[in-house]
Amino acid sequence: MRIFTPLPAAPWSAVAPAAAAAEAAGFDALTTVELGHDPFAPLGFAALATRRVELTPSIAVAFPRSPTVLAAQAWDLAANSAGRFVLGLGSQVKGHNERRFGIPWTAPAPRLADYIGALRAIWRAWETGGRLDYHSAHYTLTLMTPDFSPEPTGLPMIPVTVAAVGAAMLRMAGRVADGVRLHPLCSRRSMERLCLPALTEGLAQAAGGAGRARESFDIHGGGFVVTGADADAVARGMAPVRARIAFYASTRTYRPILALHGLEDLGERLHALSVAGRWAEMPALIPEEIAALFAVAAPFDALPAAIAARYGGLADSFDLSLPPDMAPGRARELLAELRRIPHAFTGFAAAGAP
Repeated sequence: MRIFTPLPAAPWSAVAPAAAAAEAAGFDALTTVELGHDPFAPLGFAALATRRVELTPSIAVAFPRSPTVLAAQAWDLAANSAGRFVLGLGSQVKGHNERRFGIPWTAPAPRLADYIGALRAIWRAWETGGRLDYHSAHYTLTLMTPDFSPEPTGLPMIPVTVAAVGAAMLRMAGRVADGVRLHPLCSRRSMERLCLPALTEGLAQAAGGAGRARESFDIHGGGFVVTGADADAVARGMAPVRARIAFYASTRTYRPILALHGLEDLGERLHALSVAGRWAEMPALIPEEIAALFAVAAPFDALPAAIAARYGGLADSFDLSLPPDMAPGRARELLAELRRIPHAFTGFAAAGAP
């Protein structure tokens, strides 16, 4: 399997050393998240400190950004990393779009599909020197003069992956995007029964109904992964994960995932506590057996088998953070074992000529 690991968001001075160390250890990709800091700047520092690893935001929020503005950021990151940049996008939820970003909300799946089409139209115009003439329900782009066009790179089209939870977004991801980032509140059962059927349907609809091979589409496994040198270290690492599981499970958007496991009542209790602001009480409602549905928790020696049991045959990549005091040699050995787990993805087909 392919293994992703997060970069530090701040300070910027920590990014290059962390990126170089992660590449030397054997990670396949370096990620950033859009929380309290910009997700793109660290990837620029990482690009200059590495030679092999993929670089990707997981994820950047799409709709508050003009497609043309984001196209330029992605273009420069791809050009300065020799084509190692993958653009990870997400829609965010209605409340954040309207109340944090101040933009109108519309159905996210068709809007994000149009957004991806706009990006590709812009990139194609820049690479080929052709006219920009993109029309969709959400975006119309017809002006791109030479002064505002970067130099062609000679690189393949930038791959775009999307975060998806519901069936509509999952189908759109399979139809339009180059990969999917599944939500952390995700079990093997939800991958099998909710995610894979919708993705398979979308893949069959790609290219105007001609479909595309599963091998060209990267499925980034949902769920949490916690590891450490021994059982005590793993138990300590699970404490914040239980809090995250409780937080996500309190959100009604994710109720279908809980329903697969007969946990609707748990969702209602957690939601009531969140509304009352009783956040500190919520992790106690996530016992070990429920946490195990959404998290792989195993010491180093048992982690490869645990990852294979959770993701084998379903996903191609997953996120992993290793303890900072882990010996570099042991980290390389563990990552080599994990990378030997079979997966379907072989490369982005959309990485063909623009």
